[in-house]
Amino acid sequence: MTVLVFAVAAAILYFAIEPRNVLSLPEAVQLVTKSLDAEGASTVRFHTGLIKDRPGESPRDARYRLLEEAGVLEIARPAASRTSVLLTQRGGEILSAIAGVKRSKDADGNESYLVPLAIRKLIDITNISMEGPEHASIEYTWQWQPNALGESFDRLGPAMTMMSAEDQLVLVSKFAARYYHAVPKKETIRVVKRGKGWQVTPP
Repeated sequence: MTVLVFAVAAAILYFAIEPRNVLSLPEAVQLVTKSLDAEGASTVRFHTGLIKDRPGESPRDARYRLLEEAGVLEIARPAASRTSVLLTQRGGEILSAIAGVKRSKDADGNESYLVPLAIRKLIDITNISMEGPEHASIEYTWQWQPNALGESFDRLGPAMTMMSAEDQLVLVSKFAARYYHAVPKKETIRVVKRGKGWQVTPP
């Protein structure tokens, strides 16, 4: 009889504690969102002012011409060794509506901009698999969420379609042009429970 009482008590204790070890959907959403945020936004950098050609920076490269095509920049003809690049009124309005734009002065006194183009947005948690009391894997889908400037860097956007095939390849390889409206991507992360909370394990 005593053994039976202990067995029943142990079973009750097990089923009372076990649900606490299962990764819940809200916890999974929080973990995936944090992981996507940690990867950072897709960004582009450019300058305004009297710009001098230098390695990795030319007001005649595909990035500047795309920004001009999008109505963000006004680029004058080169004069001597420098080119005047101005932010248009439309460009100023676009940048003012984007969160996280970073502005600074470079060594020549020109304005430097680092502008987010798109962030990763969680679409759905498709599966949560427990791999033990303290380990789990989360399958999810995510998709890029571009802002107004990011739309100009979308490979199927109107500004990109005005660029040559060669320029489009350069924009993809160097300046964060992507299919920002592609179907959601499927990925999996693994998490571990440490202390009082779940954490994403390193890849």
